[in-house]
Amino acid sequence: MPDIATVLAGVGDALSLANLLWVVAGVAVGQFVGAVPGIGPIMAMAIAVPFTFVMSPLAAISFLMGVNKGGLFGGAIPAVLINTPGTPDAAATALDGHPLARQGKAPKALKMALYASITGDTFSDMVLITVSAPLAAVALMMGPVEVFCLMVLAFSVIAGLVGDSLVKGLAAAALGLLCATVGLDPEHGTPRLIFGQFALYDGLPLAPVAIGMLAVAEILRRLAAIRGTRRAAVHMPRGRGADGGRLTWAEYWACRGTMARGAAIGTVLGAIPGIGSTAAAFLSYASARQARKARRDPVEFGAGNLHGIAATESANSSVVGANLIPLLTLGIPGSIGAALVISALMIQGIQPGPLLFEQQGRLIYGLFGAMMMANFVNFWMGQLGLRFWARVVAAPESVVFPSALLLCVVGVYMSTGDLLGVAVMLVFAGVGYAMTATGYSVVVFIIAFFLGPRFELSLSQTLTIIDGKPLEMLDHPVGLALLACAVAAAYWMGVRGRRRERAAEGEK
Repeated sequence: MPDIATVLAGVGDALSLANLLWVVAGVAVGQFVGAVPGIGPIMAMAIAVPFTFVMSPLAAISFLMGVNKGGLFGGAIPAVLINTPGTPDAAATALDGHPLARQGKAPKALKMALYASITGDTFSDMVLITVSAPLAAVALMMGPVEVFCLMVLAFSVIAGLVGDSLVKGLAAAALGLLCATVGLDPEHGTPRLIFGQFALYDGLPLAPVAIGMLAVAEILRRLAAIRGTRRAAVHMPRGRGADGGRLTWAEYWACRGTMARGAAIGTVLGAIPGIGSTAAAFLSYASARQARKARRDPVEFGAGNLHGIAATESANSSVVGANLIPLLTLGIPGSIGAALVISALMIQGIQPGPLLFEQQGRLIYGLFGAMMMANFVNFWMGQLGLRFWARVVAAPESVVFPSALLLCVVGVYMSTGDLLGVAVMLVFAGVGYAMTATGYSVVVFIIAFFLGPRFELSLSQTLTIIDGKPLEMLDHPVGLALLACAVAAAYWMGVRGRRRERAAEGEK
């Protein structure tokens, strides 16, 4: 546990003028890309990762967290105004936000989304700051065998929760692990799968793979949908009520229970690797709907209920901070955004995991300070820029996506220094496009790819410790318990899930 001097030094670094400017820039970019349907903060983070190479570690992470936080609120803007979520997790926000916009109360809906997002995000950050250091101390007591079994459990949970099929999820994880084996064998130092490209001795570069699968694949899909016409998304809806822009304190306070429930749901789900903000948003929305139905709310959900907006935005925003809990304590990313943060840390020569608090305590508490500061900046910029960001949804598709593709190419070339990185990016863009089209989870692939080297090292160490004898696992009861949980999770989400789906189809 870092001493008070380290904590204060980290907070002081976060409050510096230079770091504040990077946080402001990150939040502005995040709100911008969130307001443009189809781009989203994850794509912006993937594009921005190579550019963080020339930044200090704290500035780089602060900028990326600002993009992520600003993007989650930005996704609510087109969801409310044109019923087109800027991000997948904002789809639930559109269910009640857009009906309010049709009633001429779009500013009220956007303000509720902003306030609920900040409330959930702040709650999650406070939980992160409180529990991450104690959990890191516990993680340090785990040996290679326990870490390996924990990663097996993480893969089984991620594969089952992300995507429509456990088998496809496991296949995506296996493909990610296979791609992670490119380069030198960590145990013997022999090259594998480099195909004569000596630049691949260090493995496939992280940034081109992430940008290719997350950003370029989506850009190519959206460009293919353009039919030769220069058009904006949709015309902006106009308010018709005199008080459409007013959100009173009483209306906000009336949603306090809904926001607290949503923040708790998002924090719990965010701490579990692979679930993500979309599942948290819809689960919170369903929970709030049941609670309000029991109280006989006069405004039905789906007809412009502020509680629906509060539930979804508080839940999806609270996932951001919670995603960093497994990352900082165990080195396991809880989402694609957290995986991109890992890549930025590794670019700076920092290895995520429980030793971060011991070796980089000042940086970690600087990150905590920057995250809290980003919440205030997000609130301030959201208040000032609601009208401006709403105009972004009218940007022509034929301008937005080619510009984003150009940024991808330039960013990857700068990070790798040659055209091989660009080629890797384009290859994995095709892989990502094909996986999405065939129902295989890109999320599982990315997480498995990032965890691959550590998973292989843990497996090698485990085999050495047990000397290849499975019965030696009896000396590691914690590892056996984790493996049992992995088997149970695979059965529950795979076999039982399939049976429930067939039973539901039979009833229809």
